[in-house]
Amino acid sequence: MNMQALVLNRYNGPLELTQTPQPSVQAGQVLVRIKASGLNPLDTKIRAGSAAHARHPLPLVLGIDMAGVVEAVGPGITQFKVGDEVYGMTGGVGGIQGSLAQCAAVDARLIALKPSNLSMKEAAALPLSFITSYQGIVDRAQVKAGQTVLVQGGAGGVGHVSVQLAQALGARVFATVSNGDAELMGSYGATAIDYREYSVEQYVQQYTGGEGFDLVADTVGGATLDASFSAVKQFGHVVSALGWGTHALAPLSFREATYSGVFTLAPLLTGKHREHHGEILQVATQLVEAGKLVPRVDPRGFDLASADLAYQAIAAGSNKGKIVVDVQ
Repeated sequence: MNMQALVLNRYNGPLELTQTPQPSVQAGQVLVRIKASGLNPLDTKIRAGSAAHARHPLPLVLGIDMAGVVEAVGPGITQFKVGDEVYGMTGGVGGIQGSLAQCAAVDARLIALKPSNLSMKEAAALPLSFITSYQGIVDRAQVKAGQTVLVQGGAGGVGHVSVQLAQALGARVFATVSNGDAELMGSYGATAIDYREYSVEQYVQQYTGGEGFDLVADTVGGATLDASFSAVKQFGHVVSALGWGTHALAPLSFREATYSGVFTLAPLLTGKHREHHGEILQVATQLVEAGKLVPRVDPRGFDLASADLAYQAIAAGSNKGKIVVDVQ
């Protein structure tokens, strides 16, 4: 049986709508009929072949996040059944077929039941963002109620989820954003800080009395990670999913603070600890169904035929929220 998939035959080349064999389901896998494919800025780097940490050999099918319906279960699967609506971060890297296709055979450890109050499109916007946020805020920093949390880049894909997760955990949340996103942060219950108007020293003084924040969650990298080392309090913690550069640790050391990196792709690339991704998404489902987490989705509609336009939108930074491609 064949299916349609968008295949990339050369890096930076066109996404070609192709008839390709539908994958067979193996032990430990479920076959998912994909309804929506969530795109991330990382996908543009994988497409270009420029992400050294996220190689995907040619020919390839892109798309890291997905939501869909279980169509078949492989041997050993008891936690899912045919007809279940699921979502997860399941491929699009390391030679694993991505979600810009009608079906995918996915490792059942990587998925969870979709929140009942989200559409497929909304659910497909969450996996990478929530897993990255959870690994930093919960697994690494172990944030507790009452602590102060600064999210760098609070309106971004990972940022807006991090703000809501920290808020749900009872933290006092602050977020650096441009002025136009202040209202969005307020709707989450967070305090917006216009990073263009205030220096690090100014906002640390204004919001923490010069003490710094218990946790700084960086979603931007580069100079913003350097700023995070200056914004954390004594014995505080900085976490980043974009700590790829070279940074001076003196500001962090003088505060006797700690730093953690998050590499969300590791379970996909190594095969290790994949079950934790599924466990994290179970938490996401609980928070969404409790009304404590709402994905921000770009309102534009894209399908497999117009997916190139979706990539152009990400590259241009014109999206307001996560871009999702309707697959069915």
